[in-house]
This record gives sequence, structure tokens and C-alpha cells, in this order.
Amino acid sequence: MSEENVRTERLVLTRPVPADLDDVFTLYSDPAVWEHFPSRRHTDPATTRGLLDAIDESWQLVGLGSWVARDGDGVLVGTGGCDLRLGLAWNLGYRLARASWGQGYAQELIRAAVAAARRVRFDVPVTAYLLEHNVRSKAAAERAGLHLVWQGPDAGNPDPAAVRLLYADRPLSAVVVRELTAT
Repeated sequence: MSEENVRTERLVLTRPVPADLDDVFTLYSDPAVWEHFPSRRHTDPATTRGLLDAIDESWQLVGLGSWVARDGDGVLVGTGGCDLRLGLAWNLGYRLARASWGQGYAQELIRAAVAAARRVRFDVPVTAYLLEHNVRSKAAAERAGLHLVWQGPDAGNPDPAAVRLLYADRPLSAVVVRELTAT
């Protein structure tokens, strides 16, 4: 089964293509979308092009990566999916357009992503790596059945007080936790 094009109840999830660049840049350049990590906001399309290239590489290497999520009318809802992180764990992530917040799209996207990751490599744990003060993402990870397995300093964050949380769908070894939280 190809994971490149998936339909959920309300979403069409597709592997990103070059034509998605403008919509994804608009999403990733919105300051509200980066409320919890403003330094990651995209300020030029070249940054977004780099993101899409990295996503494409994930698709090429492991047969799964993030999708572009659109509603039935083709309007961008957001991006998200599971990307293989350091070869050790699926990293569940999503970013929704402001107009799509509070409508249950995150859980719909998360359910599809977790199911796809399990179909592609069931032996690899599904994780979510998020900032402690991002209450909505914490709630989404917990609703997805992930459990907090680690919390500590956020390596590389310009805010030295930032705390990261690592959620997982199963226990992780100390080595895996150390590797996932070191970057």
C-alpha cells in the first residue's frame, strides 16, 4: 500500500510536490503558527524549499514522511505526518493553518500518520518531541495514546530555559532517549 496519498474522513494527505511550495511557505511564515518557537518561522521561500527537500528525502529513503493536508476543496489545512528521526523513531509532527485550529484536524492527521508509520515499520516507536509550554501539542500527543517518557533541556534552543518533552507509544531505551534528545 502506498502511503503517498491518503484520504481521511475530511482530509486529502499527499506527499509534497514543488507546486505546494507557496502554500507551505505561507503556513510556515505565519508568526501565530510558530508561537512556541518563533525562531523557527520561515522568512523566505528558500527555507521552505529546504524543508520540502528534507521531506522528499524521507519519502525516498523510508517510504514515509510528512504530508500536505488539504480539505475536500483543496484548501491547505496544514502539514504533518511521521518522519524517521535518526533512524531510531518515527517523529510525529504537524503544523496547521490558523483557520484550521480547533476543528479536530490535528487528531485526524495524527491518526493517519501513526497508522502509516506502523504499516511501514511497526518495529520503530512513534514519538512526539515538543516544547513543554505547548499545551495543545501535549494534549494531542496524549490523545494519540503517547506517554511522556522524558523531559529536560531543549538542546540547541536559543531560549536556555526551554524544556522539551518526549512522548512515545512504548518504552524507549536510555540510548534511544539520549540520542533523540541530544539534537
